[in-house]
Amino acid sequence: MGPLIQCRNIVKIHRGRGIDGAKRGFKAVDDVSFSIEKNGNFGLVGESGCGKTTLARAILYLDPPTSGKVLFDGVDLGSLRSRHLRAFRRRMQIVFQDPHSSLDPRMTIYDSLSEGLVNIGMDRAARTKKINRLLDLVGISGAMGSRFPHEFSTGQRQRIVIARALTMDPEFLVLDEPVSNLDVSIQAQVINLLLDIKEELSLTYLFISHDINLVAYMCDTVAVMYKGKIVEQEPTEELFANPRNEYTQTLLASIPGGAGRISGASTNIAKDGTMGNTASAVRELSKGHVVSNTTGRTGDKPDLTGGTR
Repeated sequence: MGPLIQCRNIVKIHRGRGIDGAKRGFKAVDDVSFSIEKNGNFGLVGESGCGKTTLARAILYLDPPTSGKVLFDGVDLGSLRSRHLRAFRRRMQIVFQDPHSSLDPRMTIYDSLSEGLVNIGMDRAARTKKINRLLDLVGISGAMGSRFPHEFSTGQRQRIVIARALTMDPEFLVLDEPVSNLDVSIQAQVINLLLDIKEELSLTYLFISHDINLVAYMCDTVAVMYKGKIVEQEPTEELFANPRNEYTQTLLASIPGGAGRISGASTNIAKDGTMGNTASAVRELSKGHVVSNTTGRTGDKPDLTGGTR
């Protein structure tokens, strides 16, 4: 099918001055290259502070790279003028880690999801129809659109943030630690929701996490990042079966319960929204177990009475 995203020798240097006034630079991303196939699910894993989010922002040109190229469907984003880049961004969106800071507490959910649609000139009737459809897609009743963020649980807010990212009909989604702020009982439900949406809308994902369990559960290809560099990149099964880099081996050895390998059964990844956590899912997977195919779309049972959890 061919790559949707191609990163070529991406470098990002943060520049500033020290306390002595001298100019200094910190290389947060160091000569990173990889490709993401159309409809692929590419995982980027590494410890906090290794440059994952900086790389994601550079790919989306929210904070352009210092050097290197990002090609989106063959188009060099660095060659686009700001007006064309703004239009191009409709095709790529991001879901951030913290749903609390991602939503304006002064705006209703309907207004938050409407912003981008208003900017492209969509009339109110069409906006309402689309917003109701997207809220239903993520397991939130359209009747709750008039409510404010504080009236929802953390898991529900992240579902709303996902719906907002879909309002522009993107082809590519960056998922930057999308479940790290959620209870483990909710994490698997949101992950399964993301997998359902990917299949339904034929999306391409860049899934970022420091949790290698989640990446193994979610992705078909994994890149391991350490101190701004990609130290290893392999299909998920191959990476778990035969890690070559010492840092990758350390990450796998740190998995609780010894779930450091995935067997050939990994094509049957569990999709049970009631599982306790994704770590146990990976351990079950390594034993060759297959769990029932419930979607998890409405697994956290949105509270229709207005109470918070």
